[in-house]
Amino acid sequence: MHAPSPTPDETTEPYRWRWLILVAMIVAEVMDLLDASIVNVAGPDLERSLGAGSVGLQWVIGGYALTLGAGLVLGGRLGDRHGRRTVFLIGLAAFTTASLLCALAPNTGTLIAFRLLQGAAGAMLLPQGLGLLRENFSGPELTKVFAVFGPVLGLGGIIGPVLGGFLIEGDFFGLGWRSVFLVNLPVGLAALVVAAKFVPEKAGDRTVRVDLTGAALVVASCALLVLPLNQGQENGWPLWTWLCMAGSAVGFALFALQQRRAAAAGREPLVAPGLLRKPAFTVGLGGIALFFGGLVGTQLVLTLFLQIGRHFTAGEAGLGNLPLAVGTAIGGAVSGAFLADRIGRKVLQIGPLVQLTGAAVLWWELDGLDAASFSIWDIAPGLAVAGVGAGLVIAALFGFVLAAVDDDEIGSASGVLSAVQAVGGSTGVAVFGSVFFARADTGDFTGGFHRALIVQACLLTAFLAITFLLPPSGRPEEEQHGAATGSAPEQRLTA
Repeated sequence: MHAPSPTPDETTEPYRWRWLILVAMIVAEVMDLLDASIVNVAGPDLERSLGAGSVGLQWVIGGYALTLGAGLVLGGRLGDRHGRRTVFLIGLAAFTTASLLCALAPNTGTLIAFRLLQGAAGAMLLPQGLGLLRENFSGPELTKVFAVFGPVLGLGGIIGPVLGGFLIEGDFFGLGWRSVFLVNLPVGLAALVVAAKFVPEKAGDRTVRVDLTGAALVVASCALLVLPLNQGQENGWPLWTWLCMAGSAVGFALFALQQRRAAAAGREPLVAPGLLRKPAFTVGLGGIALFFGGLVGTQLVLTLFLQIGRHFTAGEAGLGNLPLAVGTAIGGAVSGAFLADRIGRKVLQIGPLVQLTGAAVLWWELDGLDAASFSIWDIAPGLAVAGVGAGLVIAALFGFVLAAVDDDEIGSASGVLSAVQAVGGSTGVAVFGSVFFARADTGDFTGGFHRALIVQACLLTAFLAITFLLPPSGRPEEEQHGAATGSAPEQRLTA
């Protein structure tokens, strides 16, 4: 049994259990954010337990984001067709089951396969969240929901490495790294019970068609991009790696062409065709990929440097992420509350400049390290400054890219941006992991971190150039979430 479908508007009584819906949605979203970052501190434990090498670790961390990003837009369309409650429950059950399978994985290959499955389940689960909230809240209450939703998700991104380090170092019941996946079981089951009982049914639109051809092109193109980036360093960059990357570019071009043809033929494409004809939006996609690729990749390198290069425990490495996370939270608060509305697009230009300053300070700090007496405080200033710059950008970036699209395209655009963010993060894991391990394998951990900072500086410079092509002002936050227009997979927050 489930509750009857409410129709929240000014003339009907609000659904009695609607706040429990918010709880279930927040729990599901935080599970995703935790799983995107909680594994970062598990590298040495995975190596000891399963013999996972550098490439295996990159796949365990980045594979989740890869399938998540590749499937987000498709997940949103499935919710439109079959009903968001149904797809949400299936996605939540699959995500929880995949978490259990990850915890039981006997070897690295199996763990990677289950992480890919977990990402695919997340792609079904996540796009339904804000849609379900919009179906059950309206007016001022919806504004309150967004006010709660955003900060909680931001906190979820911050505590991932800290919680992961605590679980691994605590080695509860001798579970080691497996506990970072098992923690999802009680949380996921509780959310599933609440959602099944209290989320009301609203029938999907069976006239909505799901573009499986477009979805297959996206998945194949993403795989052809990330596969060689993960494997190339270890294999010496053979010809097949370059052919795969060229094939990825061809695949994305074919996807754009196929979407236009589908729309011209009267079929429903995954992506609103008008989006791909908007230069500011397509440029913004590139900016999001560059920015989040650099951000996620640098966070991974920081954790690897602390654990492998400076022999921090998992718990210490998790806490070592706090200067960056606190800086990000401060930058996001300042950007969201003051700067974005007052100085417009300039906040996106100040942010990368602050990040570059933090990277320069961090470079100088790394040069002066004393390996015998090293502590996180030796590099905390550079990390905190870099975090402030990242927060300035994160809080405002989606709004400025979405300002380039029409109102009726917000839903499709939000889904595409979230997908590009996830795939950009997965690509960053592959690129930065390869760059770091190329030096770390020779024992030069500081050199590996230095090279990662050079790559980040290049990405930030390219991102800075792109910001001048974005609209001068951003779209209001409630419109970014599609509160008034159609279905939109949510903007995933990264901290």
